[in-house]
Amino acid sequence: MPGRLRRAALVGAVLAAVVASLPAGAAADAGGRTDRPSDRGLSAVIRYTEYGIPHIVARDYAGLGFGTGWAQAADQVCVLADGFVTVNGERSRHFGADAAPDGSLSSATTNLSSDLFFRGVADAGTVEQLLATPAPAGPSRQLKELMRGWAAGYNAWLRTHEITDPACAGAGWVRPVTALDVARRGWAVSVLGGQGRGVDGITAARPPAGPAPAAPASAAPAAADRVDPARTAAAARALFAAENATMGSNAVAFQGATTAGGRGLLLGNPHYPWQGGRRFWQSQQTIPGELNVSGASLLGTAVVNIGFNDKVAWSHTVATGVPLNLHQLALDPANPTAYLVDGRPEKMTPRTVTVPVKGGAPVTRTQWWTRYGPVVSGLGAQLPLPWTATTAFALNDPNAANLRASDTALGFAKSRSTDDLADALRRTQGLPWVNTIAADAAGHTLFTQAQVLPRITDELAGRCSTPLGRATYPASGVAVLDGSRGDCALGSDPDAVQPGVFGPARMPVLRDAPYVENSNDSAWLANADRPVTGYERIFGTVGTPRSLRTRGALEDVAAMAARGGLTVADLQRQQFANRAPAGDLAAADAARACPAVLPDDPEACRVIGAWDRTVNTGSRGALLFDRFWRRLTAAAPAGTQWKVPFSVADPVRTPRALDTGSAAFAKALGDAVAELRAAGIALDAPLGEHQFVVRNGVRIPVSGGTEALGVWNKTEPVWNPAGGGYTEVAHGTSHVQAVGWDGSRCPVARTLLSYSQSSNPASAHFSDQTRLFSGGRWVTSRFCEKDILRSPALRVVVVRG
Repeated sequence: MPGRLRRAALVGAVLAAVVASLPAGAAADAGGRTDRPSDRGLSAVIRYTEYGIPHIVARDYAGLGFGTGWAQAADQVCVLADGFVTVNGERSRHFGADAAPDGSLSSATTNLSSDLFFRGVADAGTVEQLLATPAPAGPSRQLKELMRGWAAGYNAWLRTHEITDPACAGAGWVRPVTALDVARRGWAVSVLGGQGRGVDGITAARPPAGPAPAAPASAAPAAADRVDPARTAAAARALFAAENATMGSNAVAFQGATTAGGRGLLLGNPHYPWQGGRRFWQSQQTIPGELNVSGASLLGTAVVNIGFNDKVAWSHTVATGVPLNLHQLALDPANPTAYLVDGRPEKMTPRTVTVPVKGGAPVTRTQWWTRYGPVVSGLGAQLPLPWTATTAFALNDPNAANLRASDTALGFAKSRSTDDLADALRRTQGLPWVNTIAADAAGHTLFTQAQVLPRITDELAGRCSTPLGRATYPASGVAVLDGSRGDCALGSDPDAVQPGVFGPARMPVLRDAPYVENSNDSAWLANADRPVTGYERIFGTVGTPRSLRTRGALEDVAAMAARGGLTVADLQRQQFANRAPAGDLAAADAARACPAVLPDDPEACRVIGAWDRTVNTGSRGALLFDRFWRRLTAAAPAGTQWKVPFSVADPVRTPRALDTGSAAFAKALGDAVAELRAAGIALDAPLGEHQFVVRNGVRIPVSGGTEALGVWNKTEPVWNPAGGGYTEVAHGTSHVQAVGWDGSRCPVARTLLSYSQSSNPASAHFSDQTRLFSGGRWVTSRFCEKDILRSPALRVVVVRG
């Protein structure tokens, strides 16, 4: 112990001396240039603790960005470099036009589509214009300094290190970046739910050949030529449904009245992709006297997106608000690239984009833009929006004018209470597609759906929807407005930071409830005893069935709050309880009906009946029920597999009672048994033997379950029966944090990054936390100086420009 104390004192003295000697980062020049980030004078101190988690200290924002960019490059250089190729529109040049991007920065299905979109953004100077917009509508000076420093730090790491990750070692596409590249990446994340969702449709939209046949001109669009409203409404509902998303999340905050110490508690469990550019990365960021925050950042981001400090903790969940809308255009009969507004024609603006292609000639395409946004020929393959001689559709995405998400995160980092968080949301209005759930050391809780959404009121939708919109808006929240009428413009709220979006006063919020919880359903049941109502349809639904994950979560957290005396340990137990609500509702019924369906297979019936209703790695029967349940829910329309229908008076407990008399039930059960037997998988094999990931040749069992099972610890694995079952995880539990306070100056926090800190197989931190995740174990967060300096893995790195 004396030796350890001497070491801590020595390291502390050295650290103090180093920080004191760090020069202040050079300020951006008067013109606010961001294209050539110099690292001259930039520096930071990085203290690494267990599992490769960096604690970054700098004297100013540029220095903090420098240390963050350097440390992210050290762990994730190939993933980061790939993303910068994307936002610069150079994927076709390096990887070929027909190959598919990783999907982390847009919905593009080919490199060519991705490049046409992002090159169009660059040619139009979209991000440059946002950077030049004064705050609060544009980014703050602090954020610009962070991005400048991040780019300089990333470049400094590239300049001084050899890349060992085989994914990009020696690759010519790994290049230095600019602060503009960092901003473009942040912009791409902001528009994921809007223009990013429509990339293929934006880049493929083509006007029809020739003018429309002679017909009386009409300001009102026809019934969307060749578009079936009912089918389109169903496709829109599926497109925006939480169960079909590759990102989700759970989060719960408990009020002080429910906890052992009278202080708040927060459990955050984001569900994000395990591979690619939407991975989280852990760090602590400190500017002495300015901010001190710990948590997780999306790769390429210079701020902590989800995290905590010594007074407040927050998490995000993907929200049900629809961050886009469509305007149906009535085209000029004489010109399909002009549209009518109040009877007067307006010409579309062409954007001609050229993309270099590996091994071939450059490709040139034209995109078409209107006062509402780009013309789009569809939102995915299942939702076509054809451009005909009389009708076209334009996509409005207000987040295309939003580069403020990181300023919201900065406001959170410096907050001292949930009230401060709410104030940061009000001032910056930067979150594009997430809810916020928070708790603080004083015992307060907060839920708010503070999204940047198009200002579509129910009144506007009722007055201005086209026939197509009258089907899509109630079903999915996707408004299709009559673009031929000037009185159908979105308008503005007086408290909104930008035109055409809702102001904070219109957004769903719930303060100081005993618990607030969200699992990607609407705000309605953030607390089952205090329903949130009164918001517009575009935010989400009221009085509709909840997902099994929401229902299971509400049962769990309501019981926890009622029990009281909660601690961080209770949050940890909730994360890895691995209860499958679908099993609690249906397994007993399935087991009773099984002999009639499989009279010659008593083993299958025994396995389902004996299953413990969990998806732990040792659970026997979980895999069989999973394969059966996936088939049943895919074959039977939502809700039809139950005998007792949904009741708005009992939304957590309904629907229920499995309908075992249906043909779908018998077929799903028989097919699941046959599938496992054909793959040579025992029906009662422990789940972890057939749900695992392979890291450096070693199998690591993975617990958790799919969306349809309703499991809190969501795991969406990749089925490969020839390889042994579920052999990889596509998305699911990612960065988890369980945070509370005990009256000391240090928060009580446990964290876990399921896929580990580095994507480099040569790194010591490629799978270390994945092994923790497999065993349901946690990392004890080292937030205070005394805890950082006591780390047995402590390694201090000074990085300078």
